[in-house]
Amino acid sequence: MFDLTNEIYHDANKAREHLEAIQWPDGAICPHCGNCDQTRITKLEGASTRPGVYKCNECRKPFSVTVGTVFERSKIGLHKWVLATHLLASSKKGMSAHQLHRMLGVTYKTAWFMAHRIREAMKEDVASSGPLGGEGKTVEADETYIGKRETPRQLSRGRIAKPTKSGKAGGANKRIVVGLVERGGKSRMFLVQNATKDILRDVLVRNVDRKSNLYTDESRLYTTTGEEYATHRTVRHSAKEYARREGDAVVHSNTIENVFSIFKRGMIGIYQHCGEAHLHRYLAEFDFRYNRRSALKISDRERADMLLEAIRGKRLTYRRIGEAGHA
Repeated sequence: MFDLTNEIYHDANKAREHLEAIQWPDGAICPHCGNCDQTRITKLEGASTRPGVYKCNECRKPFSVTVGTVFERSKIGLHKWVLATHLLASSKKGMSAHQLHRMLGVTYKTAWFMAHRIREAMKEDVASSGPLGGEGKTVEADETYIGKRETPRQLSRGRIAKPTKSGKAGGANKRIVVGLVERGGKSRMFLVQNATKDILRDVLVRNVDRKSNLYTDESRLYTTTGEEYATHRTVRHSAKEYARREGDAVVHSNTIENVFSIFKRGMIGIYQHCGEAHLHRYLAEFDFRYNRRSALKISDRERADMLLEAIRGKRLTYRRIGEAGHA
């Protein structure tokens, strides 16, 4: 249960001890050389030494629990980082940087950057986590369109996508997100520049085990690629068919629609404005929470601790975030 009066949200030293317990359950580990021999690591203490600093006697370098993490070299109190992490991990549809800046007592610019660092920690390592699905498992795939593109879509024969008569972006001018979800398991969403058979096939074969049962709508984008999987079943949304039973199997794409629903409610209701260059970070945020949802018996506190465990080995600096796209 979340207790806002907990000392880890108000005392930087208590927050550091909490982070050390998560990052170093068996004692301090040197982030520089990987030394974990506790007899060769010394905790530095004294009036001139800041709390939580250790020295590795192997590489002779000092370090703290934040070195090599998204919190590294931050002047913000560690208790504020821990609270911000919990708020983003437990808010189902996200929390805006303006809300964080009001609750944490930091500037909006600081809150915005903190949120992006935390989203960097939420990013899944697809290579190590493996593909979705598998033998006997079902994966649903679909694409959705959200917001207005900042880079015009290149259509065939040199055509340019134009807004609709009402002035709205229209499908050709919207950002394209491809979503995959394993029933009862994880989801993955990707921002793509164009929705073509080749691009969607690349997303599918890189992320979904070919022994899986693939369920999609009737879009022809999946017809050829679906032949590479154990089975490929579709639902005809154009005929107002949203689910049907075939023996023991229930064919539908409602699970991925649910993932998109939560994502869009968050983007429209909470964040409201999102640059195209940063959309992939928000996708990682919504994937992180969905993959550790309460339906999988994971509490808000456990989800926040999982996020604090995932901060290591990831760095994000102001230069990388604000870098010009064509510099």
